[in-house]
Amino acid sequence: MIIVTGGAGFIGSNIVSALNRRGKTEILVVDDMSNGRQMHNLSDLNIADYLDKDDFKDRILKDEKFPNIEAIFHEGACSATTEWDGRYLMRNNFEYSKLLLHWSQKIKAQFLYASSASVYGLGENGFKEQRSCERPINMYAYSKFQFDQYVRSIKGKLTSQVAGFRYFNVYGPREDHKDSMASTIYHFNNQAIEGGCVKLFEGHNGHDNGEQARDFIYVDDCVKVNLWFLDNPTKMGIFNVGTGVARTFNDVASCVLDWNGGGEVDYIEFPQHLKGSYQDYTCADLSALRSIGYDEDFSAIEVGIPSYLGRLGRKSAATSIY
Repeated sequence: MIIVTGGAGFIGSNIVSALNRRGKTEILVVDDMSNGRQMHNLSDLNIADYLDKDDFKDRILKDEKFPNIEAIFHEGACSATTEWDGRYLMRNNFEYSKLLLHWSQKIKAQFLYASSASVYGLGENGFKEQRSCERPINMYAYSKFQFDQYVRSIKGKLTSQVAGFRYFNVYGPREDHKDSMASTIYHFNNQAIEGGCVKLFEGHNGHDNGEQARDFIYVDDCVKVNLWFLDNPTKMGIFNVGTGVARTFNDVASCVLDWNGGGEVDYIEFPQHLKGSYQDYTCADLSALRSIGYDEDFSAIEVGIPSYLGRLGRKSAATSIY
């Protein structure tokens, strides 16, 4: 059996979908379905069982038996970068992850987990998987960073595969339920549908209007990385998962508007509350991932965005500025 925590969420449900395409249905999804809309991410998929995350934790603590577990994809976490309840985040993103990590070692299951490129903060020192580049600037990022640090601290004691993935700006199907935390592509598409106009920030911190740039990665590519590690259980470490190319928000808006048949860009004032804490630029250094043998190409936004919007359709939803 394969366990996918956060399996009703964005990346987790896409992993479940990819496993289904491989013919695998002996999957235990673990999640918190307080947001019942997440059921749409599972309704077209085949799984063997579902457990609430607290029930799952209790069963592990009680040392209850599970069917033979091949691998754990740990995608479950509080992913809100705007959450500042440190106690809540450390319990959910750090302590819970440590529990699953040690359990995976006990049962000798592969442990593939979601880290985050947010650990690099403003990125002044680059985006390489090393301590000198890491400076989280919000509580979510700190919880992810601290778990990566913990994994590093026990590296020599691991008995089965542990691999962490620092996802950059992920977009793609099955993110509808994330509301304000959904990708900019999702929100830009809704803006284009509803008003024929995409809203971008004016210039800030030396960048011209809409020229802030990030590494946007299609969720299908993130899933491919996860499955490659599943197929290569001797490969271990913490790895960036991005395209290795930074693209401007103007580029992204252009792709979205082209797909929608045209429209305009409206530059709005850069929010005061984001000054000093906004990532103007992100770009994954892929040297570590490439050095261990991962050689798949990553989708450019000119390929990924039309693919995503074609699968999403022209459905409109509540919009948000990024």
